[in-house]
Amino acid sequence: MSKRIELLVIDPQVDFCDPARGALYVPGAEHDMARLAAMVRRLKGKLDDIHVTLDSHHFIHIAHPIFWKDSRGAHPPVFTRIGRADVEQGVWTPTVPGMYRRALDYVRRLEQNGRYELTVWPPHCLIGSPGHAVFPPLFAAFNEWEARFAFVDYVTKGSNILTEHYSAVQADVPDASDVSTQINTRLVQTLEQADTVAIAGEARTHCLANTVRDIANAFGDDSFVSKLVLLTDASSDIPGFEPHAQAFMSEMAGRGMQLSTTTEFLA
Repeated sequence: MSKRIELLVIDPQVDFCDPARGALYVPGAEHDMARLAAMVRRLKGKLDDIHVTLDSHHFIHIAHPIFWKDSRGAHPPVFTRIGRADVEQGVWTPTVPGMYRRALDYVRRLEQNGRYELTVWPPHCLIGSPGHAVFPPLFAAFNEWEARFAFVDYVTKGSNILTEHYSAVQADVPDASDVSTQINTRLVQTLEQADTVAIAGEARTHCLANTVRDIANAFGDDSFVSKLVLLTDASSDIPGFEPHAQAFMSEMAGRGMQLSTTTEFLA
């Protein structure tokens, strides 16, 4: 019986991958996607399934400037980090006063889970915008793969305005009233059936790292982690956050994640 090979691509979208148009361009991402597209074409029918996550935000979002203001009413510059103390002390407060308690609870819970301090990002991957689309060179390769009447599994995340959603498996702070922020059991169970899962996408510091961690933790058994193969030449880092990527690589390699490249994988 042949082994089941699947590909998981994290957020290969214009806003992350296009150096000219990307609202949150990740340096090197366009080259990552070109290499990945070449691999998809090379492997063709050897890939049993392709899963693609899509960051999908509204303009109004807790991690976008419009959500916050200072004492003068000015919104924070992009890449501002907002911690619990900043909200408690009034350095930053929600633009809509009625959201204060919810926002304060959010930054407190972020501090408790130890993943990230809230970062204010440029509005990106806005639903319906050109930046939300899959980077065209990779999208063309996906279409060629689908021509054999296979279907790319597109997984959206991030539409809840009150939580960040780096991981495709669950939001950083799940909302009990919104199932889309809770564990995506369908995706996890689908990947469980694979013998090998190659992983690529943007950015290694955030969405890729947290998706892989959450997939691994959902199983709780590191024997599954050994099925994961990170394509090291098909993922890049957001500048300034490189230690997050290094910690992720060290942790997951220690748990059994394999490393390969787009040219070496299944060569």
